[in-house]
Amino acid sequence: MTGPVSVVMLGATGAVGSRAAAAVARDPDVERLTTIGRRPVEGLEGDFVSQHTADIFDPSSYRDVLAGHRTAICTLGVGEPSKVDKEQFVKIDKLAVLDFATECKRAGVQHFQLLSSVGVDPESRSFFLRCKGELEDGLKALGFERLSLFHPSMILTPTNRYGVSQAIVLRVWPLLKFALVGPLRKYRGIAVETLGHAFAANVRTTGAGVETLEWDEVRALGERG
Repeated sequence: MTGPVSVVMLGATGAVGSRAAAAVARDPDVERLTTIGRRPVEGLEGDFVSQHTADIFDPSSYRDVLAGHRTAICTLGVGEPSKVDKEQFVKIDKLAVLDFATECKRAGVQHFQLLSSVGVDPESRSFFLRCKGELEDGLKALGFERLSLFHPSMILTPTNRYGVSQAIVLRVWPLLKFALVGPLRKYRGIAVETLGHAFAANVRTTGAGVETLEWDEVRALGERG
């Protein structure tokens, strides 16, 4: 994409979203960045930045700020799904996202980017992967000019945010990189900073239709960002 960039984001306070927002804000081609969330993003500044506090479960609380944006980035999601019940997970990771996407489509957003997951499938026996797959089907049905589905495997953060289990994962997963080759490359861990940069870089690329971005594509974009 060439020319000025206008981006609206949902989920910009999360680990991935905060990196993506910071990277978008550093892009000299960005003329407008709007964040929507339950609280402002710390450290995100600029004359072109607007932070809108809203009820993410009530589209009427943010509907009026969507017009005029070409691209939407959604990184909203439960940080650790095992810590919430299924109803709450669906409410946040599926329904709130679909509501946001629907309002974006109505407001004229052309390019929608979603933080999803490797292995999503609406027919999966895994509740998490099935829910994410149903979400993606819903987004496809909205008919955006361009839909970018990011499918990372393990997201590697610099610090442990969720206790012992994550501490083990953060220590072990990077060591699996050389074992995950060929078709298994998509399961390699990706640094949260690289993933955030990839979202920002993808705003400036061209494309149409539905694109799925796995480890190789995310890494290439992240290194550009």
